[in-house]
Amino acid sequence: MASPEQSVVVSGIGQSAVGRPVDRDPMALTADACLAAIEDAGLTRSEIDGLATYPGGALGSASPGFAAGGIVEIQDMLRLELDWWNGTAETAGQLGSVITAVAAIAAGFAKHVLCFRTVWEASAQGKGGRRGIGTGGGGGGIPRAGGEMQWRLPFGAASAACWIAMMAQRHFHEYGTTREQLAWIALNARKNAALNPAAIYRDPMSLDDYLGARMISTPFCLYDCDVPVDGSTAFVLSHVDTARDLRRPPLRIEAIGSALRGRPSWDQFDDLTTMALRDAAKMMWERTDLKPSDVDVAECYDGFSFIALAWLEALGFCKPGEGGPFIEGGERIGLGGEIPLNTHGGQLSAGRLHGYGFFHEACVQLWGEGGERQVPGDPAVAIAAAGGGPLGGCLLLARS
Repeated sequence: MASPEQSVVVSGIGQSAVGRPVDRDPMALTADACLAAIEDAGLTRSEIDGLATYPGGALGSASPGFAAGGIVEIQDMLRLELDWWNGTAETAGQLGSVITAVAAIAAGFAKHVLCFRTVWEASAQGKGGRRGIGTGGGGGGIPRAGGEMQWRLPFGAASAACWIAMMAQRHFHEYGTTREQLAWIALNARKNAALNPAAIYRDPMSLDDYLGARMISTPFCLYDCDVPVDGSTAFVLSHVDTARDLRRPPLRIEAIGSALRGRPSWDQFDDLTTMALRDAAKMMWERTDLKPSDVDVAECYDGFSFIALAWLEALGFCKPGEGGPFIEGGERIGLGGEIPLNTHGGQLSAGRLHGYGFFHEACVQLWGEGGERQVPGDPAVAIAAAGGGPLGGCLLLARS
């Protein structure tokens, strides 16, 4: 099957220092990642004619450090001459910005699109605790909210930790999933992070450590929640016709998934156990002749541990409801297992780069640059998937 996205390749990747915190301005981190990606592709800034990001500059005040720099700031900083650009939060999850860039290249609007995502949440958080989405940046007083948040805040449900925990509870109720099973998402992430020099948390973690951690929102404990960091990640996507001019052997975008066929709601979706991940994954497999059994590595969003389990089910690595037994013990999702998961440590241990880190790691693995965490057997096909609740997007990548 030939899909339009197969005319698009990943030509370069870049990442700034990642830390908790990093003593650098977020725009400097963005510049580091973007310039590294352009150089990695063997291109110059003058050849970049497209720019994409999530969530764009308009959401910079939604939560401290959540968005550092939009399209306008980065275009001006890098002095880019653009034919196409896009930056928005209303898209198919964090990787929706990458999917949109793929579509723009396939349609002929641009040849080389630079995609970037910068977070500065560790520095913005300071010594205080994490704030919920849309609750403002502090300053005293009772925050006012409209839309869906006006119904959540009176019950203390200001955070996605509460909303996704509700979905996990539904999965537990319907299928008998347990905390002891869910723990293996976090345990596997920590085991992989120990092999990643750039990961935030690398110390060993046991099942007892996990079960003994303080609860955040039942059934989630501290280790089910991702780690705020400072950092920036960037990629260059290019049209396949430019491949001969690139420094690297390009990675083909085999298929994309961006569908939302249920209600666009965190709490009124028709099946809370699947979320929009179900729709995005289904669309992706409809656009390729490859199957789940062809995938060598899966980098799946773990903003909360249950989301990674839900992605494994949605992508067809196990049947709906069987995610708990599938991940139990960690063998199947380990580096040498049938579907290595979150090989860099995910957001639970490597740090919350908010979706873009998974795409970056998928490329690292396909280029064979994972070092001690490299998946054995010369992986040739990978999935990068991000999002949760009513947001989800995924890409299937393959070596050309």
